[in-house]
Amino acid sequence: MIEKAKRAPAAPKRVAKSPVKRRSPLRFEPEPATGPAAWITRESGPLQAARNSLRAGTGSLNRGAIAGMLALSLLFGAGGGAVATILLLDGFSGGDITTQIRQTLVSEQSAIVAVAERVSPAIVTLEVTTSDGDGIGSGVIYSADGWIVTNKHVVEDETSIVVHLKDGRDFTGTVYGIDTLTDLAVVKIDAAGLPTATLGRSGGIKVGQTAIAIGSPLGVYTNSVTAGIVSALGRDITTESGSISGLIQTDAAINPGNSGGALVDSSGAVIGINTAISTEGAGIGFAIPIDIARPILEQALAGVPLSRPWIGVRYTALDLRVARENNLPVSAGAWIVADGATSPIISGSPAEAAGLKSGDIITAVNETAIDEAHPLQDLLVQYSPGTTITLTVLRDGSSITITVELGIRPRE
Repeated sequence: MIEKAKRAPAAPKRVAKSPVKRRSPLRFEPEPATGPAAWITRESGPLQAARNSLRAGTGSLNRGAIAGMLALSLLFGAGGGAVATILLLDGFSGGDITTQIRQTLVSEQSAIVAVAERVSPAIVTLEVTTSDGDGIGSGVIYSADGWIVTNKHVVEDETSIVVHLKDGRDFTGTVYGIDTLTDLAVVKIDAAGLPTATLGRSGGIKVGQTAIAIGSPLGVYTNSVTAGIVSALGRDITTESGSISGLIQTDAAINPGNSGGALVDSSGAVIGINTAISTEGAGIGFAIPIDIARPILEQALAGVPLSRPWIGVRYTALDLRVARENNLPVSAGAWIVADGATSPIISGSPAEAAGLKSGDIITAVNETAIDEAHPLQDLLVQYSPGTTITLTVLRDGSSITITVELGIRPRE
């Protein structure tokens, strides 16, 4: 099950308050350990075997040491494996590989420290009051004159917002606009000269690269920093409030209260806005790519209402399995197909006006091919409503081109 990394309940105050009704009990993953078996308390098993092999060798790693290190990686994961590697090499002098490993670990740790110092001042905590109670979320200052991006579910139904900066200053926040496509919102505070986060480009990120999450988990531990990797790209999830497509998956720890915080790369550039977590497994979090967020952030800076482009079709993203199961001629594209009795062409939409039909397969937008790395929605969000685009469409075995004037995506 996937759920939004919700507003965390506000921290207890000196004056007694009624419980926050809108918050469901939090579920923590993984569950706390119930016995000593969950912890390694002495050097035994693969750790001791690998260290003994190193000490007995002449400076090069033999099979036993390599096996021990692999076992450590599987046992502890990336972060634990790094620490365990240092323990493994403790007391072993000499050898280029030892120096290289230590230098690599120091370099990675230094990068995370530098990122935390540079980005944390631009991460804010949002204390949100609604008719049902108080909650806490996170946000990212992306413009020095008080523009903040956060999650829609953090600020929806708000009656007041207090924005807390890392330097101790507090400001009253107002919701400038809500995204109609994703779980994003823009908040404005009356301030100038604020620290800002650098917005990167999510289109070039790779699975396996460093990912660092910064936010206020549980509404208590403000400006917390956790590190992991980009686990996957292009994830589609369904939450209690709807579906979101094209997300970044990461194992950097994300908890309630982290919603709206930053996911950054090792250079300190924001590559995503944290939004959801899995409640059925540990280390499965999701962030909205910054390339999808960027258009509405620019609209806010320009002082225009937030809007998203829209053609008005329901479709299935093709892959090899879907193509094979439905005997389709291509394995990449957006297949316009009905979901039950509902027509895939929305009445009165730009798609209907342009002549798109059920069964069409959109294979490209302005000559950019649709594939796993470039889904239809990601290609469309690059354009503003009112722009005319050209779609390459496969219909009855023939490739045709259809021009569509993008409309404004309605609120769902």
